[in-house]
Amino acid sequence: MNKSNIKPNVPGNSLPTLEQTNTFRTREHTGKGKKMMLNTNTKKRLRTVATWLLRVVLALVVLAGGMFLWAFLSTGSSLVARGIMWGDSDAGDLARFPTREMQASTTPLTFEPAADDPLTGIPITADAIQAEPMPFETFLEKTNTTAFIVLHGDQLLYEGYFNGSDRDTIQTSFSAAKSFTATLVGIAVEEGFIDSLDDPITAYLPEMVEQDPRFAEITIRHLISMQSGLRWERSDSNPFSDDFVTYYSTDLRETAFESEIVSAPGEEFLYNDYNPLLLGMILERATGMSVTDYTQSRLWQPMGAEGDGSWSLDSQRSGFEKMFVGINGRAIDLAKLGWLYLNEGKNGDTQIVPQAWIADVANAHGAVLTNRGKHADAYQYYWFLDTENGAYYAEGDKCQFIYVYPKADLVLARFGTDCGNYVFGIGWMVGIAEYLESQITQ
Repeated sequence: MNKSNIKPNVPGNSLPTLEQTNTFRTREHTGKGKKMMLNTNTKKRLRTVATWLLRVVLALVVLAGGMFLWAFLSTGSSLVARGIMWGDSDAGDLARFPTREMQASTTPLTFEPAADDPLTGIPITADAIQAEPMPFETFLEKTNTTAFIVLHGDQLLYEGYFNGSDRDTIQTSFSAAKSFTATLVGIAVEEGFIDSLDDPITAYLPEMVEQDPRFAEITIRHLISMQSGLRWERSDSNPFSDDFVTYYSTDLRETAFESEIVSAPGEEFLYNDYNPLLLGMILERATGMSVTDYTQSRLWQPMGAEGDGSWSLDSQRSGFEKMFVGINGRAIDLAKLGWLYLNEGKNGDTQIVPQAWIADVANAHGAVLTNRGKHADAYQYYWFLDTENGAYYAEGDKCQFIYVYPKADLVLARFGTDCGNYVFGIGWMVGIAEYLESQITQ
C-alpha cells in the first residue's frame, strides 16, 4: 500500500487544500474590512450629528443671548421686553419705571407722638406663621411689612419700619394710587376744570368717538365707579391680557384709547385699570397740567407732605403717569390722604378736598355693590367700603392699605413687599383697628 495516499477517514475533518485556505483568508479579510468600513461610517455619522447638534445649541444660545440683550436695551420702548426682563410686578418696580418728582411741602404736617403706645409688644396669634403668639413687631416683620403707621386724630399712635425700611424710605402704592386719582378728580370738579361727573368722557376725549360711537355713552361717573362697560381680562395663561398690557405698556394713552366696550355702562361693577387711565387723560386735558404737577399743587403740598414724592410713568418718551398703580412717597405722607379724609378734607383751615366729596365716601352715597364679600362689599370713588364698620380704605397689590376708621378717629397704613405668604390682609387691618378702639375708649 502506498502510504502517501492514505488519508484520515474522519467525516468533516478533511484538510483544506491550498486554494480553499486562500479563499477562507480572503473571506475573513473581507468581513473584517466591511466591519471596519461600517464602524468608520457610523463614527462619521455620529460626528456629523454631534456637529449639527452643537451648532443648533450654539445658535439657540446666541438667539437667547440676543433676545436678552434686546430685552435689556428695550425696556424703555417695549412691553414685551419689560415682561421678559421684569417678570411679575413687585415693589422693585419703583426703581424700574421712570418717575416724575413732586416736591415736599414748605409747611409740612407733623403729628405729635401719643403718650401711650398700645401696639408695641402686644401678642399676635397667627397660626399660619407659628403656633405660639408673637410680638406685634415680629408679626409685621414676618409678613414682609416695610412700614406700619397709625394716626389717632392729630397724634402719631404708632410708627414702625421693618425689613430694611426706615422713615425716609420711599414706598410704592400699587393700586392704592387709585384713591389719589379719584381725589384729584373731585378737586378738579370743585375747581371747575371738570363740569360734572355726569359729563360724557368724549367731552374731554372727543377722538374716542371715532373708535366707537358708544364711548359717548360713558360718563366720568362710570369711570370712577368701575362701571364703564370696558373689557378687562386678567389671565395668568395669557401673556397679553389687559392686566399685563396696562402694567407694562410704554404708551398708556394709546393703550387706553384702544380699550374695548363689551357691555353697556352702568350695568355692573368690574374692577378695571383702563378707567383710571382715562381719568388721568381727562385730568390732563381739563387742567392743562401733567397729573404730577396737579397732584403736587393741589394735594401733595397742601396736605403737608414731609418728603418728596413721585408718580411712576409709562416711559420717558410718553411721560404719562401710571394712574392706577404709581404714586410713591414716604409711608407717613401716603397715610396723610387717609388723615385728610378723616378730617373732612381739611388741613387746618384749608379745604383741600371738597367736603361733599368726602361725605359721599364716608356715608356711601351712591356707592356701588362689589360682591367681593366682607369688608369690601361696596365701592365709592376708588375706595373700598367696609360698611359693617363704617370704614373705607385704599388697597393696592401686595397688601398696601390706607384704612380709615372714623368711629375711633383712626387711620392705619400698611406697606410691604407682599402679603407674607397670604397671611396679611384687610381682616388684620380691621382687627387691629377694633383692638385700638377698645383700648382708646377704656
